[in-house]
Amino acid sequence: MIDHSFSYTDLEFFLLIFVRISCFVVTAPFFSIQNVPRRAKAGWSFFLAFVIYETMEMHVVPSYSTLYGYAALVLKEAIAGLMMGFFSNICNSVINLAGRLADMEIGISMISLLDPTTREQTGFTGVLYQYSIMLIMMVTNLHHYFIRALSETFTIIPIGMARFSSDKIMTVIMQYLDDYVFIAFRICLPVVATIMLTNAVLGILVKTAPQINMFSVGIQIKLFIGLATLMITIGVLPSASDFIFNEMKVMVTAVVRSLT
Repeated sequence: MIDHSFSYTDLEFFLLIFVRISCFVVTAPFFSIQNVPRRAKAGWSFFLAFVIYETMEMHVVPSYSTLYGYAALVLKEAIAGLMMGFFSNICNSVINLAGRLADMEIGISMISLLDPTTREQTGFTGVLYQYSIMLIMMVTNLHHYFIRALSETFTIIPIGMARFSSDKIMTVIMQYLDDYVFIAFRICLPVVATIMLTNAVLGILVKTAPQINMFSVGIQIKLFIGLATLMITIGVLPSASDFIFNEMKVMVTAVVRSLT
């Protein structure tokens, strides 16, 4: 039976839950899309906070003496939510880097598009990869995983009990950077390898047939081969997304452990 009594302590407890969830929604993948109205994000955060509040048995707020003490608790929950959302957003960061590397090799790095989901200038390949990953994320119900993981953090990290260890946070950052570069290079490796072989062949042709203007011809050849390779390898993106999503889950677990 749900107890509908609501005291001042319950209000403080609910606000701390709302702060952690709203900060997570602002930075987490899928939820942080700029196209979604801010009122919808706020309403979604409020709804999740209310559901989690009702499922928690004990509503205990850490003791504080002044208003600054409660402000410190709010700041702590905000940082915890931002960290969990930021590091779980590794999929978008990886996809954007892979797209930039592929565009640079193909020769279309100067072409930039306004990504409506992030309101940032992104390369053509990055937008293609990002929308493909987002569709796969929705089909595989990965957003359900984020909701479950967020609700479980309140059991692992109780309200006001987040601890920020510089050593643990630095370990998570190094792991993030390692996965960021490694996974991005694996995604764009077919395009990069194909363009490298094409450059080698063009270099040999320059030596054997110097009368051919390889500068103008080479740009068109690289563009055609690069786009063809991109279209062929886009089919393996679902298998690559499984690896990305697994690394994302590992990253979320590492961030939560660093805050305990």
